Amino acid sequence: MAILTEKLDVSEELVRLRTHLDHLGGLLAATAPEAADARLTFSCKRSGARSNTIGSKVQDAPIAALVVESKAELEKLREQAQNIE
Repeated sequence: MAILTEKLDVSEELVRLRTHLDHLGGLLAATAPEAADARLTFSCKRSGARSNTIGSKVQDAPIAALVVESKAELEKLREQAQNIE
């Protein structure tokens, strides 16, 4: 039971996701758009990867739906960052 609980624990992933999202927010707030495109793309990819991990661990449909929604929004942002180039 302890192993299953550990495998389903997403607290570390949430901390990492928060770090990526904070970094992403900082890039959006502080950097000229043309200088941030690659960093924005990378940060979106890392945030998406963390979201994937959370989505694979959770056993709750409403949380899984939020993961899907967040990934869609990250994809939109990534596309916009690529259009800056």
